[in-house]
Amino acid sequence: MEQWGSAVRVKGLSGRWSERSRLVKVDLYTRGTIYLVIWSAVSVVAALLVLQSATGTLSPLPALAAVALTLAHGLVCARLARRAMDTYLGQDEVPRGLLGWATALTCAESFVALLLVRSGTPEALEALPGLLSCVVLPLSAGYALLVRNRVTALAHLGVLAAVFALTSLTGMGLGQRIFTAVFVTFASAWLAWTGRASLWVLAVMWELREARDVQARLAVAEERLRFGRDLHDVLGRNLAVVALKSELAVQLARRGRPEAVDQMLEVQQIAQDSQREVREVVRGYREADLRAELEGARSVLEAAGITCTVVLGRLELPGEVESTLGWVVREAATNVLRHGDPRRCTISVGEVDGTALLVVENDGAGPHPAPAASATPAASAASAPERPGTGLAGLRERLSAVGGELETDSGRTGRFRLLARIPLDPTGTGTGGGIGRERAADGGGNTTIGGGTG
Repeated sequence: MEQWGSAVRVKGLSGRWSERSRLVKVDLYTRGTIYLVIWSAVSVVAALLVLQSATGTLSPLPALAAVALTLAHGLVCARLARRAMDTYLGQDEVPRGLLGWATALTCAESFVALLLVRSGTPEALEALPGLLSCVVLPLSAGYALLVRNRVTALAHLGVLAAVFALTSLTGMGLGQRIFTAVFVTFASAWLAWTGRASLWVLAVMWELREARDVQARLAVAEERLRFGRDLHDVLGRNLAVVALKSELAVQLARRGRPEAVDQMLEVQQIAQDSQREVREVVRGYREADLRAELEGARSVLEAAGITCTVVLGRLELPGEVESTLGWVVREAATNVLRHGDPRRCTISVGEVDGTALLVVENDGAGPHPAPAASATPAASAASAPERPGTGLAGLRERLSAVGGELETDSGRTGRFRLLARIPLDPTGTGTGGGIGRERAADGGGNTTIGGGTG
């Protein structure tokens, strides 16, 4: 797991209980349960040593040394368990040195338990299976989290053989030795597997939490991209028209023509419309209407002195497809204004083999020198520097979202061609309202919306 996830956990594990999330509470509950098992086992061994000292079976000095060894064993194994849990969750490295110390102390504690039973009463001999289990459990809790399951299984086979061999020092019968070895191995394996299973569930929960956080960040990033793309598409054409009409107003004003005031009033209206559209973009409600965009593109291009012909085929489009094509028309018209010095532009919308097609073709493509004072406003607007490709990249993203694609071609003859394809559903009608209903009464065929000159 990544360091970012670890930082979230460390932050989440602090604070008051009521302020923690349910996942953090589960984490603390799991860790606390393992610690409780470890210290319960240590407490049983320590209590037995104190009891042996109180009854005179064990002298005070050896009893004190044995209790100190037991507490040291518990502290080291508890620290090993904490490091092992962090390692399993991807927050720490394998504590090899600590694992060695815990293993050594477990072996020493086992020998102490055997000597204690050998020198004690028959009742102590009967308690040997439980005593050895309490000695092995603290190590088993952490060890199983640091190695693979296969290694854990082999280690418990080793525990089975070791306990069976060491119990021969106590004078126990064969049946008692087998029972003790099986009992200790089962207790150790039980804690190992249940602890590992609990940590596995906890790790999955943390991964789901991190995946949800990543999903939230991706959603924010996608919203930022949407906002940037929509803002570019909305303001791109409007600013181009503002620049166009401002240039026209300047030329009219220099000639003393009263039409300059009308042009500036239109600039004011465009600015107000832009404010409204930007608010819609911020709220995420912005949709493009294909028919309105076609009319707007023709009007803007003809105002710039470009002959624009719009050919609209008879078709029904789903609302999402129609909106996407509307954005394509808007951006294409902006590119016609900004790039090159076109004189003619044709926009065609139709359907071929269940695919909606939008073709925008214009002449005058390619770089041109700076326009002279007598140049058309469109050429003046095209002279403004702009980083290429931003709008087209946004169109490709929009088309990709509905399964479409965008192609552009700039031929040697100075003509630029933009083609947008969007596959429709098998019926070819899609869902939602489309422009086909508005054209159904026209009697079929194509409809030419406009073709005048500016």
